[in-house]
Amino acid sequence: MFQFVSLLLIAGLVAADRVTKALVLKSLAEQDPKPVINGVLRLRYVENSGAAFSIFSDNTLMLTVFTALVLVLCLFILLTHKSKSKFVNAGLILVIAGGIGNEIDRIVSGCVIDFIEPLFVNFAVFNFADCCVTVGAFMLIVYELYEFINEKRKTGKDKND
Repeated sequence: MFQFVSLLLIAGLVAADRVTKALVLKSLAEQDPKPVINGVLRLRYVENSGAAFSIFSDNTLMLTVFTALVLVLCLFILLTHKSKSKFVNAGLILVIAGGIGNEIDRIVSGCVIDFIEPLFVNFAVFNFADCCVTVGAFMLIVYELYEFINEKRKTGKDKND
């Protein structure tokens, strides 16, 4: 049941990513950016042939292969219950869904469609899949830091006893 629910959540998040990108293609491609909140956020169509912040631009094959390997590893960990933590599983679901969303773009178009542009800070244009990957990766990092600190506390108490 866990695997079914996990795959259903991943499919739903990937579908949300695909729908947002389809809407962007239909309403923003070859048009001026659309303000959402003046001076804060706008929607702007951008094709990104790289990864985050356009690093590795024009290396679509390398990014596609690397992403596929990460996705297989994350799916293996998630679906074989290698982690018993619901927090980690949620992080993995987000990373997998976002990775699949952007992987589809790379395979179909040779680039990732980005469209969310914050204006209040100098930052890259991104998409829903990027949000999923970022939040999921942040959750995994927070969990690992929490576990590391707890382990240090336990070993510190053992030495003082």
